[in-house]
Amino acid sequence: MIAAILLSLFVAGSDYQKQLDLAGENRLEIEQAIREVPEIQQAGMAWLLTHMPEDDLKTLTGEFLLENCDLAYEAWNNAPWKDKISEEVFFDCILPYANVNERRDNWRGDFRNIFLDVVKEASSPTEATILLNKNLYDMVDVHYSTERPKADQSPYESIEAGMASCSGLSILLIDACRSVGIPARFTGTALWYNESGNHSWIEFWDDGWHYTEANTGEVDAAWFDGSAAKATKGDPLKAIYSVTWNEGDQHFPLVWLPNVKTYGGIDVTDRYAEELETVLVPLRVRAINSDGERQIVRVVVFNDEGELLVEGSTKNERADANDHLTFMLPKGETFTLQSDNDAVEVIINSELIIDLKANSLTRRGAQLFASQLWEQVDATLEDNVVEYEGKTMPFWYTTYGDSPFGEKSLWISMHGGGGAPEEINTKQWENQKQLYKPKEGVYVAPRAPTNTWNLWHQAHIDPMFEKLIAYMIKTEGVDPNRVYIVGYSAGGDGVYQLAPRMADRLAGAGMMAGHPNETVPDGLRNIAFALHVGAEDSAYDRNKIGEQWKEKLAALQEEDSEGYVHQVVVHEAKGHWMDKEEAKAVPWLAKFERNPYPNKVVWVQDDVLHTQYYWLGVDEPKERTKLVASIEGQTITIHESDVSKITVYLNDEMLDLDKPVIMKYKEKILCKKIVLRDRNVIHKTIRDPKDYYTAKLEIGLP
Repeated sequence: MIAAILLSLFVAGSDYQKQLDLAGENRLEIEQAIREVPEIQQAGMAWLLTHMPEDDLKTLTGEFLLENCDLAYEAWNNAPWKDKISEEVFFDCILPYANVNERRDNWRGDFRNIFLDVVKEASSPTEATILLNKNLYDMVDVHYSTERPKADQSPYESIEAGMASCSGLSILLIDACRSVGIPARFTGTALWYNESGNHSWIEFWDDGWHYTEANTGEVDAAWFDGSAAKATKGDPLKAIYSVTWNEGDQHFPLVWLPNVKTYGGIDVTDRYAEELETVLVPLRVRAINSDGERQIVRVVVFNDEGELLVEGSTKNERADANDHLTFMLPKGETFTLQSDNDAVEVIINSELIIDLKANSLTRRGAQLFASQLWEQVDATLEDNVVEYEGKTMPFWYTTYGDSPFGEKSLWISMHGGGGAPEEINTKQWENQKQLYKPKEGVYVAPRAPTNTWNLWHQAHIDPMFEKLIAYMIKTEGVDPNRVYIVGYSAGGDGVYQLAPRMADRLAGAGMMAGHPNETVPDGLRNIAFALHVGAEDSAYDRNKIGEQWKEKLAALQEEDSEGYVHQVVVHEAKGHWMDKEEAKAVPWLAKFERNPYPNKVVWVQDDVLHTQYYWLGVDEPKERTKLVASIEGQTITIHESDVSKITVYLNDEMLDLDKPVIMKYKEKILCKKIVLRDRNVIHKTIRDPKDYYTAKLEIGLP
């Protein structure tokens, strides 16, 4: 058999002895591949051994080569379009185990098992390629990112990272195509005609070569058509090349390894150099520092659907004054340009020069970063259950009205019961589901995680409600500035305590027939608070305490006319059950929206401690401590504080971060300084798309 294989190699014009010599200490592995390959696959193994890179001859095992060859033939022979694929195309565009210099992964078996079902209904390579392109990236959870570890990632490296460059995405798609018998090859340019960057994509065979961009459903059409049409045939940098493992005079230019000429290239520029109907307009970009000097900054361009289109780097002062990073973009369309520190949205109507700030994070850059960060937040809840530190909180919900996605209100309605058997509390939960029906919004009735007397104001409730709110924002389209809590009896106890300590998440709160225990109303300054109690509800002095809170809230509002909006009703001749007369609180509350950045904050810690409340933070919170602060113009004043170290979180909704911020303690000025926006602060503080901070001041009080 070995003699037969040697004969086939020599007939093909290959120097087999040279290949064995190049293999060196790996010679036995190559001989194993020759010795054990089935007769029907001998021609393919012969082609592979005489065309594979020298480094692979020295490292790949015989088992790897045999499995690759066997699975490649299986894919080819079982493809419905097998008759369209010549042996020559099979050898160069299905049989190879790699594209260029990426790490050698044994991907064929896994990929065939994963992707064969995706293309089972396809009758042509084009249909199959479109199906793979639309599905595979979500299936393996890999998406485009400039933060990928490296450009030339292997399939498994991309899957492990969860991200890849255009090169990594193309390699994934090509290998997926090859695994199911679609001839495919790596294609791209080292430099666009306007020197705006490089790009990679794939070509596949279907009675001729076609192209597609990774992660799209388009064939022979892509965002880069305008630039590709102006490629320069024969130019080592600005032509368009496809990879081939056949011998030839040209090599494929690897941008990440510019001196490596291992992989053959076919100049396919003519296929792309066509007259286009689309009118492309040059968009030139500069990155300017505070001294007005141009800087080298990476810039990426997104279309109006948030898809990344192209990227490149701006020029510094060493370049000619008219030499800018240039993108050719379709006229009349909207694009977002983003650098590390800045972002700008533009409509392309004429040739433009865009200046991005290069020194520090700008307001628009921070806004875009926050929106992208929120998109990445995973708020998934399985089976309508919130879990936290071993406790579970099932919830039921329904939707009233037809408010658009993103504009719905949220009503979290807490049942009564408390220190009672499980079945009693569950019955109370069932009752709460139908107790209130807001005119509009998502109405949620959670089941308390415990059956204790304080079931709604234990420490685990706050983070559970945080998760519930995030889930409703993400999945049901809740407006984070229209979140309300209501509760009856033991649920009212919860409202008394949760409303002051979670006021920064709420627009309003409705307390029905509850008891506040030790809590105080001071923290209610910035939300609407409704309190309803029966005049004859004397158990635990609920009625008397309701009257006392009415007086306290009125006194607080008299001292601070901009805060403490409240509705307190003591229902005459009603006991613990108010015959749903308290439901009038719901439409009253619905009139109010949260202000996530109020100009004054009153924070009184409960026995459940928080480290942040609106724009104030403390690292070591203590029970019952009080902190009062306000903002006027560029001045932040701490009026009252029981703590000595405070973090003040800031953003451009509160004041102008491009101007100095003045920090005062009572009448004393503590500092006056420019506060820089910081991605880490955004990452730490973002709780919803309308509640995050971009900078912070850490101060110690005298």
